[in-house]
Amino acid sequence: MPDKLVIIPTYNERENIERILNVTLELPDAFHILVVDDSSPDGTAEIVKDLMLKYPGRLFLEERKVKDGLGRAYIHGFKWALSKEYNYIFEMDADFSHNPNDLPKLWKACVDGADMSVGSRYSQGVNVVNWPMKRVLLSYFASKYVRFFTSMPIHDTTAGFVCYTRKALESLDLDRIKFKGYGFQIEMKYKVWKKGLKVVEVPIIFTDRTLGESKISNSIVKEAVFGVIELRIKSMLGRL
Repeated sequence: MPDKLVIIPTYNERENIERILNVTLELPDAFHILVVDDSSPDGTAEIVKDLMLKYPGRLFLEERKVKDGLGRAYIHGFKWALSKEYNYIFEMDADFSHNPNDLPKLWKACVDGADMSVGSRYSQGVNVVNWPMKRVLLSYFASKYVRFFTSMPIHDTTAGFVCYTRKALESLDLDRIKFKGYGFQIEMKYKVWKKGLKVVEVPIIFTDRTLGESKISNSIVKEAVFGVIELRIKSMLGRL
């Protein structure tokens, strides 16, 4: 029976997609993968389709016609996963900034009682490799800023390497998740935490991509900055 699904959103990841899929699907814990591709013009989806023949019943592809943000891609994947009755649903990037070998650690944390486990760069110092200092500081202090405004007991609030239990995702109204980039990651953690569910941080080492281009933009950063204030106000008014 299906149990663990890793959702990988993609846009122009042909340099990385074959290797990340092979490494993840060869793990001993029998993970399944759903690639949610936003109609990549570089042929990412075609590579996935070829690999689906190698991994029948374990690798799946959903193609979206519009590119409207990471958050929307994950929401699409969450709904697909819940319809297929997976019990543990993961977020993971395609570019190896998240090490697939850490997936079992995130899974074990949820098996041991967490409703959400977060692959954390900052729960034990700063564990980031190959990032420029400017970006490390931006990310680190962004998480500090979020903790200050929300009081969430989470060190890495913008982390995108996450395991959710079915219970955690079913507790949320996924159609009301608003944000798309960093804001999406913050919003998901905040709403799970506000539900009174258990969130655990699992220390990981984050390594910046070596192939392909980052999708981070100024608008994504702004969404996170102002989105935190909006989340806090809505929470105080009981409108989450």
